[in-house]
Amino acid sequence: MARKRFFSGVQPSGHLTLGNYLGAVRHWADEDQHRADALFCVVDLHALTVEHDPARVRRLSRQAATLLLASGLDPQRCTVFVQSHVDEHVRLSYLMECTASDGELRRMRRYEERTAGARAREGGVRLSLLTCPALRAADVLAYGTDEVPVGEGQAQQLELTRELAVRFNRRYGPTFVVPKGTRSTVASRVRDLREPAWEMGASQAGAAGSVFLLDEAETVRRKVLRAVTDGRPDVAYDRVERPGVANLLDVLAACSGGEPEALAGAYDACGALKEDAADAVVELLRPVRERHAELAADPGYVDAVLRAGAARARELARPRVDAAYRAVGLLPAV
Repeated sequence: MARKRFFSGVQPSGHLTLGNYLGAVRHWADEDQHRADALFCVVDLHALTVEHDPARVRRLSRQAATLLLASGLDPQRCTVFVQSHVDEHVRLSYLMECTASDGELRRMRRYEERTAGARAREGGVRLSLLTCPALRAADVLAYGTDEVPVGEGQAQQLELTRELAVRFNRRYGPTFVVPKGTRSTVASRVRDLREPAWEMGASQAGAAGSVFLLDEAETVRRKVLRAVTDGRPDVAYDRVERPGVANLLDVLAACSGGEPEALAGAYDACGALKEDAADAVVELLRPVRERHAELAADPGYVDAVLRAGAARARELARPRVDAAYRAVGLLPAV
């Protein structure tokens, strides 16, 4: 029996954070690459939907790929590649645009949330910000993906992807696997340390509230010790009324393997909680940072992994995308 196929990716719009690692990357390395035919992609094309520095996108794309390997992804067990190295993503994205409706894309929460900010900064919104969900759907459907990890803010995108697959199959014949979502654990709840209402890396607090995977130990410790709480003397796990304290408990639980509710009972004050959370994060990230330094010193190895990963991804995606092109009535190339 063939193993299920799993697809996920990271976007190089910024540095990877502790939230990315705890909520996704660690699970990919520890479990997903061992139980499924897993593909992990640096989705660099998505970084172009807003104003960007080309050199920074290139730098962060390489850094993200290197960090995936440093976190334990084994190219002998899984496929690690860069999205723009596989043309099938863009080829299929256009067919998804032709399958989706204007209203569906405009109702996507990510588009609604980012539109106001983008207009304020740039005086307009790139069309790619609107059509980005079609590309996200293509990323998944091109590979016959069975499972997609779904965090708190990704359920709507998965539902759109599923709907586009069903609609395409109904109109043009069986072509795509309709993927299912897999829910993340408590680790996916880790939020910004300064603004816990936001995902880490997405808030206005910026670097102050985000622990980045390549932060030095003292920087990590300083950020955790400066995490917001609510000034109350006791420690309790309540994500609604006490989000800052709950976030620290989530961080400690994700690093130690405990349950945040149970951990809360071990502390009489937030100071001790912050100290233990800081120690746990520093030790968790130490081997990742050290392995990243080794890999960064050997760029030829990383290039070889990405080249081989793109070749395999292309081999998997091309037959299905070619079939989709034939299904909609496009004349095969000669």
